[in-house]
Amino acid sequence: MQSIRNGKMPSSSSTPGRGLSRRMGSTGIVVMLIVFLVAVVFAANQNDFIGWAVVIVSLGWLVLATFVVFSVRSATRKATAKLAGAAAGLAPAGGVQVVDESTTVRDQKLDHSFKIIQVQAKVVTDNLDTNREMVDRALETISITAHNGRGMIKKNDGGPVEGTIVD
Repeated sequence: MQSIRNGKMPSSSSTPGRGLSRRMGSTGIVVMLIVFLVAVVFAANQNDFIGWAVVIVSLGWLVLATFVVFSVRSATRKATAKLAGAAAGLAPAGGVQVVDESTTVRDQKLDHSFKIIQVQAKVVTDNLDTNREMVDRALETISITAHNGRGMIKKNDGGPVEGTIVD
């Protein structure tokens, strides 16, 4: 099984046996073709029902083997193209995407920070004229949350700002 590391596809030289499987598929088709031709020759020489039944069965196996080999090759090409597109940063039509887990976590944290700011902004507007202490705490929470959010964007490792958060 191949994996994508650092956005790069592994080279074909790092995948032993890839050429072997292609040769085995071709060899299998050739063997089935030889079996079919031998069955036809024997059936033509004997000219009996069982000989022609063997020809029909061997033809069925030849068709099935050919279908399987070409289907697998086609699916392999499509999967390789999708992985190459994903490794290049493109979103292929099949919907395969490479997602960086740290970016996803950071985005979730930023989304949560913005929700906190929205809630605290509502607290400020609701209590602007009535409760100055609650407004001050909400403004402090907004300041802390904004500082932490900017730190996530800038990759600042200075740590979060300390304070009391009021929901």
